[in-house]
Amino acid sequence: MDDELITERRPVAFPQVFGYLRHITGGLARHAALVDCLSEYCRRHELNLCGVFTDRDTTVAIRSPAFVGLVDALELPDTYGAVIPALSHLGPKSLGTERKRQITATGARLIVVRSLKPTAESASSLGTSPNLQPQGDT
Repeated sequence: MDDELITERRPVAFPQVFGYLRHITGGLARHAALVDCLSEYCRRHELNLCGVFTDRDTTVAIRSPAFVGLVDALELPDTYGAVIPALSHLGPKSLGTERKRQITATGARLIVVRSLKPTAESASSLGTSPNLQPQGDT
């Protein structure tokens, strides 16, 4: 019989992720709240948030300095993915589509904290059933 510990009892490093924010309006408090959102999400999902890259420039460019930094970080060994609060942080639709392509081209996963589609989990946390059907006269 093997005396080695089972997997659950071995120290396992949390997957490494990097955050990305496109924060062009709002103050430091809003930026801190967004970073806290990413940090809390990573804590709950056992991800190691290694850093957050933030674009603050109002100009729209596919290869902005913060986004280039993110892509460079995603190419590091043992990087699991990029985490963003919402898809809108990647920019307008055409820019966002290209940025998603560049992120996935690195082999990393794109993790969106707040997706556009409601999930069964979010519906149940609000006390409603995801399969709720209208009943009778409304």
